[in-house]
Amino acid sequence: MPQPIRIHPQNPKLFEFRGKPLVLVTASEHYGAVMNRPFRFERYLEDAAEKGMSLTRLFMLFRELQTAVNPYSTCKPESPDYVAPFVRTGPGRALDQEPRYDLDQPNPEFFDRLHRFLSLASDYGIIVEIVLFSNTYWDAVWALNPLNASNNINGLEPILPQHYMSRRSEKLWERQVAHARKIVEETNRYDNVIYEICNEPIDIHGGDNPDAAEINNWLKALIQVVRETEASLPNQHLIVGQEAWRLRDMIDFQQYSDLSFHDFDYDVVNMHPLPGTIYGGRRYELGHFMSKQLRLRELRDYGLATYAEPKPLNQDEDNIASQYKDYVGWTIHRKRAWTTVLTGGHYDYIDFSILPYLETGTEESNRYLRSWFGYLSAFIHSLDLVNARPLPGIVTAQPPHTLGVPFGVEGSDVVIYLADERELPQAALLPQDVPIIPGAGAPIHGDLVVDLPDGDYRVVVFDPKTGLYSPAIAVRGGLGTRILLPEFVHDIAVRITRAAETSLR
Repeated sequence: MPQPIRIHPQNPKLFEFRGKPLVLVTASEHYGAVMNRPFRFERYLEDAAEKGMSLTRLFMLFRELQTAVNPYSTCKPESPDYVAPFVRTGPGRALDQEPRYDLDQPNPEFFDRLHRFLSLASDYGIIVEIVLFSNTYWDAVWALNPLNASNNINGLEPILPQHYMSRRSEKLWERQVAHARKIVEETNRYDNVIYEICNEPIDIHGGDNPDAAEINNWLKALIQVVRETEASLPNQHLIVGQEAWRLRDMIDFQQYSDLSFHDFDYDVVNMHPLPGTIYGGRRYELGHFMSKQLRLRELRDYGLATYAEPKPLNQDEDNIASQYKDYVGWTIHRKRAWTTVLTGGHYDYIDFSILPYLETGTEESNRYLRSWFGYLSAFIHSLDLVNARPLPGIVTAQPPHTLGVPFGVEGSDVVIYLADERELPQAALLPQDVPIIPGAGAPIHGDLVVDLPDGDYRVVVFDPKTGLYSPAIAVRGGLGTRILLPEFVHDIAVRITRAAETSLR
């Protein structure tokens, strides 16, 4: 087997896969693709590959519950269609009225689907983030979990869902370790796999429930389980994740990230882009769940603030507007994806238009969202990624109401992404200090002024909505180089390449 995906040896914010630099970018995160029996993942993976998606995410155990603001998805299968890692044998019925599980009997159907999925994803060159565990949140979600004592025949003691992310129950902990080892042993052969320990390790309820420190100890113990399991196997894979964070209601977020970068044995830091994301003592408001907020400036600034950390940052499972399966919601995520990637990060969005029997999305999501992400993937991989870096400070003037995100190889191949950063009037839960400025999405006019080393350059404009470049124009570099921009709506990317080196791949 080729060497598994790894951190690029010349650029710690980047990945290397099969000898090439790689940015993880996707609008295809269908984390229930294996567990949901009717889901034809062959069609899903083929389309993801055609669109240039480099990542998909796969939950191993967690089964989600649909809510009023969290749409139906592959991770919310009907009970008869749920394929768990364990066989349903009975006697007796689980809480979903299907036969109870025997945790000592691996489910051949699950592992057959898992291996077929991973093998096909490998053929397409798609990285699969295998998520071993997830928060179980509250009683209704915990009731769906095979490790709930009511759902299996293996003598586990009843626990509160809030105690799942701890070692308070020795029997449960032993089963968690066994599950993690089994998944790692089964998937060690693949070079396109990375492991996430736990999705959303949140201290939600307070009181006598595990606090962040106790949850962190549980996370670290599981990291060690994965490391020890792979130590005797042919391959060692990247481990991704985040530290525990706190949520008391949908307003009071405290999502710390310093320990994730410094204290945890993670290779990659996964952060959900949410409000109250804290790094270095500063709080970044990255946008509320399903709010239609844009918050591009905060997203850019968090990416720049953490760029010096020697671990990649993946803005994981962005759900700011994913409930809205329309042009407006998709535009918000296109702009957030470009902003994240051009601050040196990686980006993961759930396309809720993908469902069982609709594995390539709707006609509209294919035309817009999925094509847009394909253009972004092709564009970012056309750069000299090993040597490219964020370039704050080179833009000295730009059109009103735009955010500038410069990235590239200074003096050689520079991209300035310009996006209308005005919030929509229907954006919910915006802080009072964020004004709604009329005109979001109206045509933008003006000039771009950048500081360049002296020399001759060629300038092209790339349209993130069509994937097309404009004809090139010649400019002379230097301080205060002025570039007349075409009128645009929402966003454009300006690419400035030293004339002798121009080669747009």
